[in-house]
Amino acid sequence: MKPSAQQVARARVLVVGDVMLDRYWYGSVDRISPEAPVPVVRVTRQEERLGGASNVAYNVVSLGAKACLLSVVGEDEASHTLEELVARTGIEPHFGRDAQMRTTVKLRVIGRQQQLLRLDFENTPDKEVLASQTAAFAELQGRHDAVLFSDYGKGGLAHIGAMIEQARSVGRTVLVDPKGSDYSRYRGATVITPNRAELEQVIGPWGSQAELERKAQGLRRELQLSALLLTRSEEGMTLFDEAGELHVPAQAREVFDVTGAGDTVIATLAAMLAAGLSMRDAVPIANRAGAIVVGKFGTATVSYQELFA
Repeated sequence: MKPSAQQVARARVLVVGDVMLDRYWYGSVDRISPEAPVPVVRVTRQEERLGGASNVAYNVVSLGAKACLLSVVGEDEASHTLEELVARTGIEPHFGRDAQMRTTVKLRVIGRQQQLLRLDFENTPDKEVLASQTAAFAELQGRHDAVLFSDYGKGGLAHIGAMIEQARSVGRTVLVDPKGSDYSRYRGATVITPNRAELEQVIGPWGSQAELERKAQGLRRELQLSALLLTRSEEGMTLFDEAGELHVPAQAREVFDVTGAGDTVIATLAAMLAAGLSMRDAVPIANRAGAIVVGKFGTATVSYQELFA
């Protein structure tokens, strides 16, 4: 089932989680450093993009839906750059500020069309700022159709359990992009979307599809989730729900860069569910969006036109 552009335009998604600034330094590599056996990159161009939860929100608005973004940032240059980028996209931002915190920045150095190095700058937000976000969440979630938690394990979702409970108690659809080995904090969500490595951390390895189904369904029931969507890169994705399992094969495309593909998948799923589609109708569309975005470089997005061309 394909939703109309009008249906998608009416969909409202609240994105909550860890935002980050993705910086790219591009340059030419002509020689090896005389100081150490490393390439010398002569930087010729710099680019800044939305990363983390802000990239998820950007994916939601790129599809034509409305996105509100709730997060915590520092009081630094990166946070102001992030705010400027967010303002250009049409995302409605709600940023808590913590002067002690450093806004997460991922700096990628690109030479000869490939990533040579990534530098991460980050620390964890203050507990008081996180508590203030819980109050902001209570006010915001009432005017959205779906709530999407984008957990990057940077500390911005210390109160996620209470937030999920609150959103579900008023009938909101809750999606979680999970992190870490303890999924008990996501109990009661509508759907979680781990990739293969992330799910393996929680349920252990599996030797067959039957073993995977048994373990995944066991976890789904234990956490009281409506569904668990496993993203499997070149193997496509598998949805585990009350009705059993639905496997959607990967769409054969040239893979250029998998950065941010998970963001696109969960953002598309959220927008489709918020537009009124069922989970089983929304999953193949999210799979198609992931296939399109891996053909682009860096954190990228997909438009409604691209998705339904």
